[in-house]
Amino acid sequence: MGRARAPGRQDLRTRTAARTAAIFDFDGTIIAGYSILAFLKERVRRRELGAAHVARTAVSLAQSALGRIDSRELIARGMHEWQGRRLAELDALGARLFSTELRELIFPEIRALVAEHRRRGHLVVIATSAAPFQVRDVARELGVEHVLCTQLEVRDGVLTGKSRGPILWGRAKAEAVREFARHAGVDLRRSHFYADGDEDVALMRLVGHPHPTNPRPGLERVATGQGWPIQRFTSRGRPGPDAYLRSALATASAVPVFIGALAMRALTGDKRDAANFLVGTLTEISLGLGKVKLEVTGEEHLWSARPAVFIWNHRSIFDAQIVGRLVQRDFGAVAKRELERVPLFAAASRFMHIAFVDRADSKAAVAALEPATRLLGQGISMLVAPEGTRVSGTGIGEFKKGAFRMAMTARVPVVPIVIRNVDDIGARTSGTMRPGTVDVAVLPPVRVDDWTLRDLDRRIAGVRQQFVDTLAHWPAPRTKTAPGRRRR
Repeated sequence: MGRARAPGRQDLRTRTAARTAAIFDFDGTIIAGYSILAFLKERVRRRELGAAHVARTAVSLAQSALGRIDSRELIARGMHEWQGRRLAELDALGARLFSTELRELIFPEIRALVAEHRRRGHLVVIATSAAPFQVRDVARELGVEHVLCTQLEVRDGVLTGKSRGPILWGRAKAEAVREFARHAGVDLRRSHFYADGDEDVALMRLVGHPHPTNPRPGLERVATGQGWPIQRFTSRGRPGPDAYLRSALATASAVPVFIGALAMRALTGDKRDAANFLVGTLTEISLGLGKVKLEVTGEEHLWSARPAVFIWNHRSIFDAQIVGRLVQRDFGAVAKRELERVPLFAAASRFMHIAFVDRADSKAAVAALEPATRLLGQGISMLVAPEGTRVSGTGIGEFKKGAFRMAMTARVPVVPIVIRNVDDIGARTSGTMRPGTVDVAVLPPVRVDDWTLRDLDRRIAGVRQQFVDTLAHWPAPRTKTAPGRRRR
């Protein structure tokens, strides 16, 4: 049985048996698509694959699609292509591709399922035909200790192009899980299995709780006949045509909205009202067309202390739109210098103050924040992502001091806005919004009147800990806010 160890694993025989397991397939189930494609693209990019290699791969894929070879043969041919490569090199490549590509492909819904099974005390396992360097870092990201995968034969640190033991596909995977369960004291009749592939029907029949997840046609037919509940995740992978259409409509709508804001400013001479119209309308249209709803707790804190510095945890380009929709009016923002060249941001800066900050030049960044700080004294709130950039994963990055220095100088409070699941509507680097509900918790304003530079690091750490604690213990929802809702 192939088994890759993740850090921190203990000998199962020393544990009190965890009688129920939650077993997850990898490609197509935990992540959207196939991890091996990221490795192939990297080899093509680095010109490690010549025309002959690419042709062989294309032929193998075509034969597999036509049913002339099964996936075991396809995997075996793929392993042969790694012959002569050092294992340490592939491990390093796997870590790099996880950071740049694979982390973004993890379904947020799977993250939630893994967390729920861990909360219930279940033993969480990944069972896959993939190689260790494909799956190891994803398992570590999800906190999964037990990985059953296809082991590679290695001699003197170099891959031979063959597997060590069976390729864990189909019945071989089912047998590997059966052996693991026997060794770990797991009762499969009480256990769960999540998978998408037709070849996993055998393992689905072994467990008491089969969960066909994004099932392919063969598995879907069996699931329908057996009455197994089917679940589909759509937050990763290629968006559907309707998502692209809604995104295009949202972008196109910006033109008449900007024209309307220009007309309002020309007729009234009031720049602030024009800015409020612009931001309120654009965010309402964007979230409305994207079919995104907001479930908000603590909404009253958005209005209890104005002006304020509103801060939030930054995960994607969509969370800034969400915060703008919540704050609604009379605000400016701090953004990275690179966004100054983006037409939408450049145009918006004609109506509202956007402090474009060069993160590589701390002195210039401080100078850029001075006009924004003065605006706080004029009743204009500021939106700032204190992490400074989009952060991967579910944790909270380190907070920079700029937002808090602004609040101290202007003597206004800081209002934390905690966003829990913006990943559900789009990955960190995605530009297309998907339908979904995003959870938001607005925390009570943090007064900074008695803060000093001497205790600033400790104070900021305390605010950051509020984000960590809120994500760990989410407050019960009290108020639901749809994109069209507007406070008067």
